Amino acid sequence: MSVDESESLLSHHHLLLSSLKMATFTVAIPTAFHFTTQTQAHSPSSIPLFKSSQRRFSSLLLSPPTKCHSTLAAVTADSSQPLAQPNPDPIVLPTNESSGTLLRIRHTCAHVMAMAVQKLYPHAKVTIGPWIENGFYYDFDMEPLTDKDLKRIKKEMDRIISKNLPLVREEVSRDEAHRRIFALNEPYKMEILESIKEEPITIYHIGEEWWDLCAGPHVETTGNINKKAVELESIAGAYWRGDERKPMLQRIYGTAWENEEQLKAYLHFKEEAKRRDHRRLGQDLDLFSIQDDAGGGLVFWHPKGAIVRHIIEDFWKKIHIERGYDLLYTPHVAKADLWKISGHLDFYKENMYDQMSIEDELYQLRPMNCPYHILVYKRKLHSYRDFPIRVAELGTVYRYELSGSLHGLFRVRGFTQDDAHIFCLDDQIKDEIRGVLDLTEQILLQFGFDKYEVNLSTRPEKSVGDDDIWEKATSALKNALDDKGWTYQIDDGGGAFYGPKIDIKIEDALGRKWQCSTIQVDFNLPQRFDITYVDSNTEKKRPIMIHRAVLGSLERFFGVLIEHYAGDFPLWLSPVQARVLPVTDAQLEYCNDVTNKLKMYGIRAEVCHGERLPKLIRNAEKQKIPLMAVVGSKEVETGTVTVRSRFGGELGTMSVDDFINRIKLGTGNQSSL
Repeated sequence: MSVDESESLLSHHHLLLSSLKMATFTVAIPTAFHFTTQTQAHSPSSIPLFKSSQRRFSSLLLSPPTKCHSTLAAVTADSSQPLAQPNPDPIVLPTNESSGTLLRIRHTCAHVMAMAVQKLYPHAKVTIGPWIENGFYYDFDMEPLTDKDLKRIKKEMDRIISKNLPLVREEVSRDEAHRRIFALNEPYKMEILESIKEEPITIYHIGEEWWDLCAGPHVETTGNINKKAVELESIAGAYWRGDERKPMLQRIYGTAWENEEQLKAYLHFKEEAKRRDHRRLGQDLDLFSIQDDAGGGLVFWHPKGAIVRHIIEDFWKKIHIERGYDLLYTPHVAKADLWKISGHLDFYKENMYDQMSIEDELYQLRPMNCPYHILVYKRKLHSYRDFPIRVAELGTVYRYELSGSLHGLFRVRGFTQDDAHIFCLDDQIKDEIRGVLDLTEQILLQFGFDKYEVNLSTRPEKSVGDDDIWEKATSALKNALDDKGWTYQIDDGGGAFYGPKIDIKIEDALGRKWQCSTIQVDFNLPQRFDITYVDSNTEKKRPIMIHRAVLGSLERFFGVLIEHYAGDFPLWLSPVQARVLPVTDAQLEYCNDVTNKLKMYGIRAEVCHGERLPKLIRNAEKQKIPLMAVVGSKEVETGTVTVRSRFGGELGTMSVDDFINRIKLGTGNQSSL
């Protein structure tokens, strides 16, 4: 089936990855993805985030690995080793959007796989099989499959490909399609047929042996597929139509490319993504956990992870205060009536937790922060002279998610949004949006993200608000983006029913894009809550409300940060910046004194002892500690430390004060890290 016919199931692909026995990673590979097996290299058009492409330590300005952007280094070597020189002929991986041939290959592979499955397992019922970002999948109603079954299926696929069978498009009437599907006893295909409104019905045949309802496109023959560039990756469960009340199907994921070199590049990329998986690193580095005894999707921030969160929050609060925001703290629960006024009970109820009865009144855990900020606004009468009014909160919200959809820090049930709302006048929208764009860039650059994909979504068919305010708001968003100089795509009709919006995706070290920042103009909630101000003519008017988030949620952003840096946080963000290591326990007292002095100057330091020095150093490197201060008898006598960098090796002996000054210099100039 085409992608349009399977949209309801596509998002489930990403949510099931965490439960797969075979570790698979769906990552967005950019159009100009460069790969080399021994180095990091930047495409000619890309600008490296860091000035140095090698891991090194200069004046203790510690730099984790550079952004790969569109590149990938082989990951089998020790990550602390310097990288080799760039390969002059990198492989460029195409995407479905950049290569119509690749899209056809992947779509045909889905059909070939379904044909192979039904040859090997005649009782299997077929459903849908679209192309997806890095390959394809097909869902089957059949007995559970194992990894061993994948090998059998792949061999059968190879035989079908080798036969060079033609793919033939046929148009039939609805009645004829119904007759054929009924004859094959394919109930899911019958349901799909009923959902297709247009005619004629199109069918694609593979030779004279197998056919499927499908709108295309496909390659001309199976021989156009390079069987050595196809691999079956994993098996997962997927509910039919994404509905947990419907049958659980067997989903087989595969990847397909135009040639073997592209497949090898992709597999290396996948291994790098696996190495960076925030769930594994979160456990290895003791950053966070999700405890079964407490429930799925509820995040426990461990001391090291909590330190990083504390740093993020402090920076976030500081920059918001500097830019004229007032900080708020609001309750986690409110009367259910509040959510009736806001409309959440009508439009968002399935994502909200059950209500609680307290003293004969119903209360609800909050899924959003917006109504609370409106109540703060309504606490007093406002004049037009008060605007703009900017309020911000790191507000924790709770949203119900199916257990099968939970995924590390990326999909949770309780999370903290970096939420802010701006109340302004019509003629202030553009300047306020521009201010948000500047703030967003400043914050994202701080954390190492300098490449964005920006989308402006305009008025949908169903909306609230009159034409004039929609036009004014949309023009303000466009003008703000134009002033900023950012390129953007327009998503016609993709806005929310209550106003136009800007969505910003950040690009990580592997070129994957993550939705984090959003800016939304809202004409709906001000009307629902009847918020007003007094204008210059002493008449009551309704202000404009702008929702905005920069990081999205702290949990998800932390997961992105972990994977972006592969756990090697820059010095200013590292939970432990320096570890003091005694050669023997005879130097322990001096090590404690050094550590206490480092802490006095705000440096996150700790002592580790009880093992031989080589093991202490290895342990520190495994735990990605940026700096090690080694202390032997000579250092005790001279009041010094011998510094070792995780990336730069031995840096020499220096006084404790010099060590402190260099760390402070490095952490003070955060944007250079």
